[in-house]
Amino acid sequence: MVDQQLSFAEGFTMPTYDEWVGEVEKALKGAPFDKKMLNRTYEGITLRPIYTRNDWPPTGDPSGFPGAMPFTRGGRAAGSRVDNWDVRQAFAYPDPAAANETILHELERGVTSLLIQFDKAARAGLDGDADAADGLAGEGGVMLYSVDDLDLLLTGVYLDLISVALRPGAQFLPAAALLSALWQRRGVDAAKARGAFNADPLGTLAATGALPVPTETAMAQLADLARHTAATYPQVTAVAVDTSAYHNAGATESQDLAASMATAVGYLQAMTDAGLDIDSACSQIVFNYAIGCDQFLSICKLRAARKMWARIAEACGAGEAARGMRIHAITAERMMSRCDPWVNALRTTVACFAAAVGGADSITVLPYSAALGNTTRLARRVARNTHVILAEESNVAKVVDPGGGSWFIESLTDQLAEAAWSEFQAIESAGGMLAVLRDGSFAKKIADAYTAREANLAKRRDPLTGVSEFPNIIETNVEVEVPDLGAARADAGRRLASARSANASVDALGAASPGALSEAAVAAAGSGATIGAMAAALGGEGTTIAALPKHRFAEAFEALRDASNAYLEKTGRRPAIFLANLGPLAKHTARATFAKNFFEVAGIETLSNEGFSDAEACAKAFAESAAGIAVICSADPIYEQMVPTVAPALKKAGCKRLFLAGNPGAKKEDYKAAGVDDFIALGGNVLQQTRDTLALLGVI
Repeated sequence: MVDQQLSFAEGFTMPTYDEWVGEVEKALKGAPFDKKMLNRTYEGITLRPIYTRNDWPPTGDPSGFPGAMPFTRGGRAAGSRVDNWDVRQAFAYPDPAAANETILHELERGVTSLLIQFDKAARAGLDGDADAADGLAGEGGVMLYSVDDLDLLLTGVYLDLISVALRPGAQFLPAAALLSALWQRRGVDAAKARGAFNADPLGTLAATGALPVPTETAMAQLADLARHTAATYPQVTAVAVDTSAYHNAGATESQDLAASMATAVGYLQAMTDAGLDIDSACSQIVFNYAIGCDQFLSICKLRAARKMWARIAEACGAGEAARGMRIHAITAERMMSRCDPWVNALRTTVACFAAAVGGADSITVLPYSAALGNTTRLARRVARNTHVILAEESNVAKVVDPGGGSWFIESLTDQLAEAAWSEFQAIESAGGMLAVLRDGSFAKKIADAYTAREANLAKRRDPLTGVSEFPNIIETNVEVEVPDLGAARADAGRRLASARSANASVDALGAASPGALSEAAVAAAGSGATIGAMAAALGGEGTTIAALPKHRFAEAFEALRDASNAYLEKTGRRPAIFLANLGPLAKHTARATFAKNFFEVAGIETLSNEGFSDAEACAKAFAESAAGIAVICSADPIYEQMVPTVAPALKKAGCKRLFLAGNPGAKKEDYKAAGVDDFIALGGNVLQQTRDTLALLGVI
């Protein structure tokens, strides 16, 4: 055998980009290249169908190496190659004892760190037995009001091995004190304690519209906690920059990145003003990003974030080692659907993959039923194993920055960073993140961006599988866990009474001077002080703004499905539309299928048949169906032959609204004259047309 190097390109000339475009235009047969082959993101970035070496400098390696400036390729030199990414799952079941069973089960099966969500009462600075906690206790998180509650939740968890991250909302200082007090109770060496307190007053203000203290006080509390953490816990971070409030409100990825940078700059200022050096201040921040299922845009989002932050940290005087961003990624809430929730498992798989390829240090995958309520063991298992399959079976963790060097990914990373940088500069020019939250200007930008997205969702230009495309109106409900909040609140009350019996005093916390708040809070928590007591001692005149709205892409369509479900429960049947299929099966199947998907998006049942060859038979079947409305489905030549007789017959039989499936073209006025009221076709406003139909049928 002759050992020779094969060159499959030998004998072929390398075409230029213009030559390739010329060949594509021939294939398009006159259709405009820009319209058919180019796409634009909501950031205004144009995505081309092909990228070449001309789109990324072939020399100089501007993205550098992983773990070094400009950190585009990763915050660590080895990426996730050594120990995979941190599998950080979220826990929010109200009862701490029941949540503990789940935590231990998860830790035995692949989860490597915990994200603990405090309930709405605790986040509001209330104990669960307070009168004002009615409707808040146990909602949206675990009932954690004292160190005893946290001890119960984390029973059996080795706190010197497992990282615990908190989601405490505005009460970040009391929550951090509870965890610190628990470490002390358990005898955990401060050098071995691992976790994230996640103080994020600006993110909380954006999400809820309120802080219990003036913003200056909240920033001072953040800085105090950061100083205490830096001096005490080398493996713990104090500050989070969580942009979920902006993402859930409908922000573009560039707006999301800009908000994170502006927020982080504000926190750096607060920490350095309080005496932390710039390197220590940078090391206290973890960036939390929501990751959607637009795979490449999500990969580039994390790469762009690191590049931007490295430049900001450098400009602030941080050393190179301190410029590396730490990223926690969580699969985006806004992409999750309540209809056909099984599809969410696919969405979160793509998002987890993108986060891993993009270089996230830790990742939270939401269970597929997260939009429906408290999730079951099966849903959590699927979420957990998504990590395991991607890291262990698909070997995603075995390559450092898999996208590095890709002409497309490198180019899109740069373009996204440039778009986000422009947004960031605009925020800074307006006075910073707090200023644009107060005056509502950033909220207006986000709302404008979401309005454009809503239009595309309504017309299915942004399709939602199982919701606006391929709906299943006979799907069975997915199981969720329904806690007994009354019993859980009673148990919480008994634990609170026991904690208060220790005669805990928070007087020292209320009198603590700046720089000593955290130590006083830890001491109070250790002696039995509750969230409510500490919040009262730390509280003052609150801050309020207009909270950002919270959206899910599927929400408008799901409202129609909810109306259909309510109608079914009330009347025993769904709203229905008769498919007036004309001609043989082969002629009407395509448009009948289109019509079925179109109307069942809103929960309108389609009554089908094998087709009709004359108007009288079609009208008779329609009358017997008792549907009230109908849609004519067939091929264009049959429309020309039969619509002039079928449409009047259906109207005479009592059809209140008659649709025709397909674009009528030049025949539109003729068909309308015959009795057709509306047309359904690709590019139409599915949401508006189906909503109007439900209104006509008396469903909404």
